[in-house]
Amino acid sequence: MSTPDATAPVTAAPEAAAAEAHPRFAEALRELGLDVEVRRFPEATRTAAEAAAAIGCDLSAIVKSLIFEADGAPVLVLMDGSSRVDVELVRRELDAGKVKRAGADLVRETTGYAIGGVPPFGHRTKTRVLADRGLLDHDVVWAAAGTPHTVFPLDPKTVIGHAGGTVVDVREQTK
Repeated sequence: MSTPDATAPVTAAPEAAAAEAHPRFAEALRELGLDVEVRRFPEATRTAAEAAAAIGCDLSAIVKSLIFEADGAPVLVLMDGSSRVDVELVRRELDAGKVKRAGADLVRETTGYAIGGVPPFGHRTKTRVLADRGLLDHDVVWAAAGTPHTVFPLDPKTVIGHAGGTVVDVREQTK
């Protein structure tokens, strides 16, 4: 008799998939009529690198859901896992005076989720959303399902659409 692989993901049947996600995100999936495969991993998938390694996909196929403060107001930036956000490009895009990464308290207050598990939609509050154009380079992207152990796949246009995102170029350019 073989022993199960402790690092293998636990994949729920479609009708139970939402149960693997954070309850708030599972409710968002139901409200949107989305039937997605939510995968739970025994090891955390808090960072894009951890998620890509667990899933077995390219780092750039991971969606990072990052909260920034633009003149004190929260804004969500969706970025591919292999890239960094250029805060100056975000500032210009929003015509803001000052943009900075949000602290953990503001992230949880705004989204209802902890850093490392923030999904691209299904948040506690409605915020402005910028989605970097690089996400559209993929047929499928993977994002957090509300916990540091759960992810789900979806096509990037659908992710951006459900997030209410505006497609922009806010990726830091390599020199």
